Amino acid sequence: MNWFDSTNIYEVNLRQYTEEGTFTAFSRHLERLKNMGVKTLWFMPITPISVMNKKGSLGSYYACSDYTSINPEFGTLEDFKILVKKAKDLGMKVIIDWVANHTGWDHIWTKQHPDWYKREESGDFKKASGMDDIIELDFSNNEMRKEMIRSMKYWVNECDIDGFRCDLAFWVRVDFWEEAIPEVNKTKKLFWLAESDPIEHPEYMTVFNAAYTWQWMHKSEDFAKNRLDWNTLKSLLVHYESAPGIKTWFTSNHDENSWNGTEYEKYGEMALPLAVFSCTWKGIPLLYSGQELPNSKRLLFFDKDVIVWNSDLKLHHFYKVLLELHSNHPALKAGSAVKQLTITNDYRVLAFNRLMNDAAILVIINLSGEIKEIEIQDAHWGQYKDVFNDKEHHIHPNLKISIQPWQFIVADKK
Repeated sequence: MNWFDSTNIYEVNLRQYTEEGTFTAFSRHLERLKNMGVKTLWFMPITPISVMNKKGSLGSYYACSDYTSINPEFGTLEDFKILVKKAKDLGMKVIIDWVANHTGWDHIWTKQHPDWYKREESGDFKKASGMDDIIELDFSNNEMRKEMIRSMKYWVNECDIDGFRCDLAFWVRVDFWEEAIPEVNKTKKLFWLAESDPIEHPEYMTVFNAAYTWQWMHKSEDFAKNRLDWNTLKSLLVHYESAPGIKTWFTSNHDENSWNGTEYEKYGEMALPLAVFSCTWKGIPLLYSGQELPNSKRLLFFDKDVIVWNSDLKLHHFYKVLLELHSNHPALKAGSAVKQLTITNDYRVLAFNRLMNDAAILVIINLSGEIKEIEIQDAHWGQYKDVFNDKEHHIHPNLKISIQPWQFIVADKK
């Protein structure tokens, strides 16, 4: 079994994480994150940012100017190596964001190898999807592909990272990833997370280990805002079950928070029930910087906008319980089974078992603002204990349960 079969991912927005916005300053949070149960740190791009055509005062993380250098805003290469080692000493893995499809306008390749880029009819570099600050690479160029692969290997060899989160992986020809991933894996077995959806782009999952559940994220927001019916949302879960690869579930990330709103803007009171789902359904849960506070503001993307930390951290324990359960319980590993349960009065109530041999987790989530009286008609019967409050639940045929508005039950079979 691979280490990532029981991992979780915590996305680090380094620029906004501390006043300093550096690797060294972030390292002060490592012990806290370990205590919360974080297993894998995903750093948004750590490479330098292009100045030409940059957006805002600081530019976009995703407009790279050199694939094998460190953004001086964050510190030095040695600072990053020290941070990686500290994280590993605490038992965490480290993956970095890799932006293969495009670079910024003053990337070193634009001077050294301008033929490695696509062109507009006018002859100018081709803007990536019409965005002014980034330009598209030409993946029909074999020399560029080889250098891209060498650049990825650099971070594995130099810093001993454990994998890559590949930005807009489906914008890049799949044959590049089919070449690159096996080659980079020769350095060591890595974890590969595609910013893609396995339903929309299943062909990418022949080489990637995991991908995002973008459809679920969008559809669950539509459901929260009464733009989607319950049966359509439930059927989407069945669709994901038949899709290839490990699924990554989330309620927020850097794009969602900055452009579409916090999880509370998107989901309202459904935010925490959906977080429970993300940590207990089959796959990998993903958290974004500050969700443990919870952070209630949209973070600026191109300018400094520090997360306002405090000592309260209201959701630290909530996520600690879920993340540690996900990492340690055999029924929640990526290879275990998920069984949607048959219940009465099931409108807006999701009930399921996670199962591995004799191990079982029972999850019941009320995705409505109403009290729901349900009767469980099939489940892995037995004695369970609620992981949040230690309440005992004897789960037996035709059991009747009253679920409060937005309530969730997560129980471990004894």
